[in-house]
Amino acid sequence: MKAMILCAGRGERLRPLTDHTPKPLLQAGPERIVEYTINALAQAGLTQLVINTAHLSEQFPDLLGDGSRYGVQIDYLVEGEQGLETAGGIINALPLLGSAPFIVVNGDIWTDYPFQQLISHDLGDALCHLVMVNNPAHNPEGDFAINKQRQLIVADQDRLTFSGIGLYHPDLFQSLPTGKRALKPIFLDAIERACITAEHYSGQWSDIGTQERLAELTKLKT
Repeated sequence: MKAMILCAGRGERLRPLTDHTPKPLLQAGPERIVEYTINALAQAGLTQLVINTAHLSEQFPDLLGDGSRYGVQIDYLVEGEQGLETAGGIINALPLLGSAPFIVVNGDIWTDYPFQQLISHDLGDALCHLVMVNNPAHNPEGDFAINKQRQLIVADQDRLTFSGIGLYHPDLFQSLPTGKRALKPIFLDAIERACITAEHYSGQWSDIGTQERLAELTKLKT
């Protein structure tokens, strides 16, 4: 199984830090934000990684290299300064990700989620399986809910927040052309077709989207 780390975001809320350093490469204690994810994926046995880049893209191979220091192989995809958004980035990476299900992780999160759980997950008839977390203060209303059949649904109550971690079958993106494209409309279409499942993870998770949350992670890791 292969994994993709999404690292093409601009990181506007972390400016001026991100004016000179891409958000996933910001230092948080002894490691950069994305290094925590790389190491977690490697420990779970995921050694073939794809990283998409846009803003200050040349810094990624300069700082992370080919992945050998982490025990992985990293392939980089440069999308241009504007990027392709989340779904567009995944679609662009499909030739590298192959025909089997693959894992995608946002490059600006930190979590202790056990990725081995996704590796062993059987999609069955579903086309994707998302990891949902408790709603953080910056997203109190949540995104979607999970029904008793473990399907992701649109609901007014019991909503959780999408963690930025998911297992995807490439058929989810079938027939979608390369270009700038958001992921949420694809989720909504999959919900309508009842082909998207989810799980609730209640462990540690944080979206490192502000200087305050970056400081919290730094404090945790120092």
